[in-house]
Amino acid sequence: MAILVNEDTRVLVQGITGNQGKFHTRQMLLYGTKIVGGTSPGKGGQAVEGVPVFDTVRAACQATRVDASVIFIPAPFCKDAAYEAIEAGIKLVVIVTEGIPVHDEMDIQNYARKKDVRIIGPNTFGIVSSGKCKIGIPPNQFFKPGEIGVVARSGTLTYEIAGNLTAHGMGQSTVVGLGGDRVPGLTFTDVLPLFEADPETKAVVLVGEIGGDAEETAAEYIKTMTKPVVAYIAGKSAPPGKRMGHAGAIIERGKGTFEGKVKALTAAGARVASLPFEVPGLLKEALGIVG
Repeated sequence: MAILVNEDTRVLVQGITGNQGKFHTRQMLLYGTKIVGGTSPGKGGQAVEGVPVFDTVRAACQATRVDASVIFIPAPFCKDAAYEAIEAGIKLVVIVTEGIPVHDEMDIQNYARKKDVRIIGPNTFGIVSSGKCKIGIPPNQFFKPGEIGVVARSGTLTYEIAGNLTAHGMGQSTVVGLGGDRVPGLTFTDVLPLFEADPETKAVVLVGEIGGDAEETAAEYIKTMTKPVVAYIAGKSAPPGKRMGHAGAIIERGKGTFEGKVKALTAAGARVASLPFEVPGLLKEALGIVG
C-alpha cells in the first residue's frame, strides 16, 4: 500500500516543455508514473515524450482525468500556476520550484486550504510511492518497494537515506518531501498520521533540519504513534542567525535549534541518528530485525 499517490494516480506536468519539465517527465515515465498530460501556454497540440500538451490546466482536465499536478514553472509565475491547478479541481499539487516569494507561498497555501487541496512544497523534491508512482525530481534508482515510510524536509539527505535503506534490504512505502521553504504545504503532522494508518508501513523515518518548530510539533504526535520512528536532524554545526541552504533552515530568537529538536524527538520515543548511515541500524533495532 502507499499514501497520497499510487499506481493509479494520473499526473499533469505544468511547464512540460521547459528543460526541467522535459527531463523530469522522462524520468517519471521511466519510473512508471502515469503522466496523462502537460501544459504550456501557446503550445497546445504538441507532445513531449508522447505526452499530450495543453494550453491550460482546465483544458487538460476536460480532456482526461487528472489526480495530481507537478509544477516546473519559474518562481515569479508559480502562484498563477498553482491557482490554475487548484481552480481546475486537482486535489494534490506538487510545487518543485525554489525561490517563490513568501507572500505568494502564503496566498497559495491559504487558497489551497479553502479548496481542500493538498500542497507538497514549494521547494520540494516531490513524492515517491516506491515502485508505483514518482512525482517530482528524485533519482529513480534509490527507491524500492517496502515497509518504511519517509517524510523529510531535505532532498539530498533523503536520497542518501533511501539509498542506505535499499542497500540494507529495507524498501520504502512512500517518501514525502515537505520542502525547505518558510511556508510549506503538508507538514510532518499532516503526513505522520497517514503513515500511522497505512497497514503496510511498519516504521517511519523523519528527516528534519534546524529552523522552525516543525520537528517539535511532530514530536507531540509521535508520542501517540504505535509505529517506531527514527529521526535524523541536519544542521548540528550551523551558527545561529545564518540561513543554511533552505529558506526555513535558520535558528532565530533561540528557536529551531538542533539540540531542542533532538531533545523533543527523543522524549517522544523516537530514535535519533547522529549520522545518516545510522538510520538502517536504528530501524532494525526498533523493528527487532537481527542482522
